[in-house]
Amino acid sequence: MKNLSTLQTTQEKAALMGGQQIAGMPLFIFLGLATCVLFSGWNGSLPLGMVGALALMFVLGTLLTELGERIMPIREYLGGGTILAIFGGAALFEYQLLPVQAGQVITNFMKEGGFLNFFIASLVTGSVFGMSSALLKNAAMRYLPVILGGVALALLSVGFVGSLMGYGFKNAVLLIGLPIMGGGMGAGAVPLVEILSGPMQMSSADLLSRMVPAVVIANTLAILVGSLLARLGRRYPSLTGNGKLMVKESSHSIAEEQVEAPTLQSLGMGLFISSSMFVLGSLLGNFIPMHPFALMILAVAFIKVSGVLPRRYEQAAADWYQFVVSNLTPSLLVGIGVAYTSIPELISAFSISYFVLVMVTVIGGALGAALVGKMIGFYPIEAAITGGLCMANMGGTGDVAVLSAAQRMKLMPFAQISSRLGGAVMLILATALISLLA
Repeated sequence: MKNLSTLQTTQEKAALMGGQQIAGMPLFIFLGLATCVLFSGWNGSLPLGMVGALALMFVLGTLLTELGERIMPIREYLGGGTILAIFGGAALFEYQLLPVQAGQVITNFMKEGGFLNFFIASLVTGSVFGMSSALLKNAAMRYLPVILGGVALALLSVGFVGSLMGYGFKNAVLLIGLPIMGGGMGAGAVPLVEILSGPMQMSSADLLSRMVPAVVIANTLAILVGSLLARLGRRYPSLTGNGKLMVKESSHSIAEEQVEAPTLQSLGMGLFISSSMFVLGSLLGNFIPMHPFALMILAVAFIKVSGVLPRRYEQAAADWYQFVVSNLTPSLLVGIGVAYTSIPELISAFSISYFVLVMVTVIGGALGAALVGKMIGFYPIEAAITGGLCMANMGGTGDVAVLSAAQRMKLMPFAQISSRLGGAVMLILATALISLLA
C-alpha cells in the first residue's frame, strides 16, 4: 500500500482512505472547516464583511445543495439543490435556527457589498464574450419577439382565467399579470404602482399589497417550472439545445478558435474585465435613462460584435465566468434566500384562487415564449426559460435561481435582457393598457 505522504493530491488520499468528497475536498476536511464557520456564526463571532459572509454562505450553500440533490422528490420535482439552498437558507434565519446577526452579515454582503451585482456581471460578460459574433447578432435580432410572445399569452391567459373565476379580466391583467411580467420589484412592481395608482383609483400601499405577493409567488413558481423544463428536455431531447438558444447555434460556434486551458493570469484578467464592464454600464447610466445592467449588456455586445477586444481577453472573461459559476453559485443561492426571500410573506399571500392566477401567468409566459421561439429558430425550452420564466421572476435574483434550477447558466445574457429591457417594455405596455382597460 502506498504511503500517504508520497501521494500528490488530496483526491488520491481521499480515495485510499475510502472517504467521500464535498466541494472538491475530503469530507472530513470540509466538515472540520464547516464546523468552525458554523460555530462562529452561532456564537456571534462571525467576522463582518466579505470574509465572514462568504465563508458562511459557502458552507450553507454547499451543504443545502448537496442535500437537495440527494433527496429524490426535491431533486426530481422541486428544483433540487437550487430550491433547497434558497428556501433552506431563508428558513434557517427566519426561524432563528441560526442567529439573526449572522443572517445580517450575509444580507449586508448581498445588498450593500454588491455580491449579486458582482456575480451577474461575471456571468453576463463571460457568456457574451464566449459566444460567436454571428450567433450573438442572429439571436439578438430575434429575441424581442420571443419576449413579446410570452407576455401576450401570459396576459391573455390570466385575464381569461381571472374573468372565469370572478376576479375580473382587468384586475387580473393589471394587478397580477403586469407586475409578474414586469421584471421584478424595483424595475417592475414599484414603477407600475406609480403608473396605475391614479387610473385605478387605489392608494400606492393598496396596490403594492396586491402586487408584491404575486411577484414573490411567481418567482418561486418560475424556479420550479425551470427545473421541470430541464427534466422535460432530458426526456424529449428534440425540444432543447441543452443551453444553446438557437437551433443553428452549433454551426456558428464551430468558427470560434480553440483556446488554451484557463490560467491564473487569465482568471485575473477575466475578473478585471467583467468588473470593468459593470462599471461601464453604471457610468453610461449617468447619461442614458436605462438600467445599468441593460447598458452593460449592450456595451459588451457591441464590443463583441465590433471585435475591438482581442480574442485572448474575451476568453479570459469566459474563463472567469466558468470559475464563478462552478464555485460560487451555491453561495449566491443561499444569499438570495437570506437577503431577498420572505417565507412569511409567501405564506400570508397564499390562496387557491390567487395561486392559480399566478401559475397561469407564469405558464402562459413560458408557453408563449416557447411557441414564438420555435417559429423563429430557437429551441422551445431555452426560449421558454429565458423569454418566459426570466420575465416572470424577480429580476437578477430570479434569473440566477431559474437558470441554476434549469442548469442553463450560460443563458444569463438573454435572461438579463428579459429582466432589464423586457421590464422597460412592460412599463410602456402598462401605460398603453391602462388607457384601454381602466
